[in-house]
Amino acid sequence: MPEFRIATQQAEQWIDITRMIQEAVTKAGAQKGACLVTVPHTTAGCTIQENADPDVVHDALMALGKMVPHNWPYRHGEGNSTAHIKTSLMGSSAMIPLEKGQLVLGTWQGVYLCEFDGPRTRRVRVDFLGALSSEVFL
Repeated sequence: MPEFRIATQQAEQWIDITRMIQEAVTKAGAQKGACLVTVPHTTAGCTIQENADPDVVHDALMALGKMVPHNWPYRHGEGNSTAHIKTSLMGSSAMIPLEKGQLVLGTWQGVYLCEFDGPRTRRVRVDFLGALSSEVFL
């Protein structure tokens, strides 16, 4: 299973990893089925979102900051409760269909690593699931 690492540069940031996932698909020779992208961390996640306008990422980070403010009396001793909660809201994986060796995403969609407790070095896994045979449904 392909895996790569990303060094984040900020406490909170989203990094477009679409190209790196497509490279993993190409290198593995996967043609059809799906790929499961997983960020195996509790304070960083993964999402699919618009990648044409950087203001979308800015707005999403701003909205998450309003929904999960830092100034609440959290009890977690490490002081990063907001990162855990934001990661739970975003999720830690995304399933993306594959067709003819290409990620099947909408025109404006990209896959993002969502950092909420950086800067850190994060792992990203790409696992492949094969297509079901049509015989299964006969």
